[in-house]
Amino acid sequence: MNRVDHNQDHGPEPRIGIGLPAAIPEAPGRATVEWASLAEDLGFPSLAVIDRLVYENSDPFVALAAAAAVTEEAELFTTVLNVPWRQNALMLAKQMWSLERMSGGRLIAGLALGGWPEDYRESGMDLAGRGAVFDDMLEVMFRAWNGEVSGAGGPLPALPPGRPRLLFGGFSPRSYERMARLGSGWVAPLYGFDVLLGGVASAQAAWSGAGRPGRPRIVVARYFSLGPDADAIADEYIHHYYGDQFFGAARADVLTTPAHLHRELQRLRDAGCDDVLLFPCSADLDQPRRLAAALDAAAGEG
Repeated sequence: MNRVDHNQDHGPEPRIGIGLPAAIPEAPGRATVEWASLAEDLGFPSLAVIDRLVYENSDPFVALAAAAAVTEEAELFTTVLNVPWRQNALMLAKQMWSLERMSGGRLIAGLALGGWPEDYRESGMDLAGRGAVFDDMLEVMFRAWNGEVSGAGGPLPALPPGRPRLLFGGFSPRSYERMARLGSGWVAPLYGFDVLLGGVASAQAAWSGAGRPGRPRIVVARYFSLGPDADAIADEYIHHYYGDQFFGAARADVLTTPAHLHRELQRLRDAGCDDVLLFPCSADLDQPRRLAAALDAAAGEG
């Protein structure tokens, strides 16, 4: 089953990847591993994780390393990894270096500042000034990946040029400039179509302004919940993750029927998205199967 189709009337269809259940509260311990293996068998070309510190989610590197061990070809996304509160840039670079090598070059690291106040508070970091911290950390990380960090045993071996592949999130002019200068594309948030459209335009303008050829890779994510009780499951999870403040906006874009899924994929394609990563609201293994069936049915109708 091919998740990358091309339509001559509308241009390339986005690649449809799937999120791992690494941020589903009370998910079975083996759920991430089982999902990863099943998802690749079902034909999904990419697997993804989201990142928070003070929440019941697995660490992104642990989750993706487990996924890498039971897959062979799927790209491994972080959407997005929050950088500044991790503080130790060399340690972060080493984690990414390790995952890139262990996975055979499959890491695509979406990076951003992160905005959950409790993550910064509990890690002892201030929200103010995090952009400058991010830039300083990136300098150290690139030095490590370029083989410019040495110890008693010699330098850390350099990664191949352009590895790991980096994407950047964020909405400030500085975020888009960082993406155009250092990355291969932009990561949109998990909800908000108008925000997506504005971000795509800003990312493309920054890319052109930096003199980069072609265009940036645009990656967007959405939540999905399919089957019996899909709406109730989505309500519970989205409220747990976002709380009262953001529940309404986030819940509006959750895909709970095959028809809604098909419409949203068309809309995201027309917006210029290259990748759509669909994150679950439940860790039940029927979810990737239902998603694959819905995508196949939509492809057959198209």
